[in-house]
Amino acid sequence: MTHTLHRRGTYENLKNDYVIFAIAAQTVNAKGTAPLFQDFYNIVNKYDPVNIGDMVTGNMYSLSKSVIENGTKDNSIFHAVFTDVETVVKVLKDLKEANLGLSIVVSGILKHVDKCCSEAGIQRHTVENSLGILGNTKKLPTEKVLQINTMCGHGMIAFNLIEYMAEMIKMGKKTAKEAAEELASQCHCGIVNPVRVAAILEEMAKLSVTERD
Repeated sequence: MTHTLHRRGTYENLKNDYVIFAIAAQTVNAKGTAPLFQDFYNIVNKYDPVNIGDMVTGNMYSLSKSVIENGTKDNSIFHAVFTDVETVVKVLKDLKEANLGLSIVVSGILKHVDKCCSEAGIQRHTVENSLGILGNTKKLPTEKVLQINTMCGHGMIAFNLIEYMAEMIKMGKKTAKEAAEELASQCHCGIVNPVRVAAILEEMAKLSVTERD
């Protein structure tokens, strides 16, 4: 199971949202892998991810990139977020060539990820699917709020903060980019896609509170 698995959205706003992350098997080959995570960082950072972070250290909107790069540990879990399949293919090709010995996970629309793997000359090993949210879903916030909240797999972006940011944009007190980056900073791992967040917030800002569902 991966915490990047539960992203909600439409085909249109998910087709530009891809997470690539690296992890070692904690009880098998994690010892001595800190330099490998630095190598992973160097590969993904070369392609200007819209977000990058380490579950151990933090993300690029709460820390400087140099702190993230130099803070790698043997138990790091490193993430990078991209907005197009062409870049994902390039990253996967470089990771294949580097052969870091780390597990590489790609989250995104399955047929797109499959195509990326094929073009990079690799065969995907496993597929994981989320079953969605079960139970009394009437208690959930609006769909657009969920689309932003589920970009952080640990649920660290508060529902009310998302609504507040939409209101700040509506009142002209923040740009969508500023609001999206502030929300992205809340996700310690660095798996939020601020480009997608900004687009959703702009949609929310155009609607009244009662219309946002």
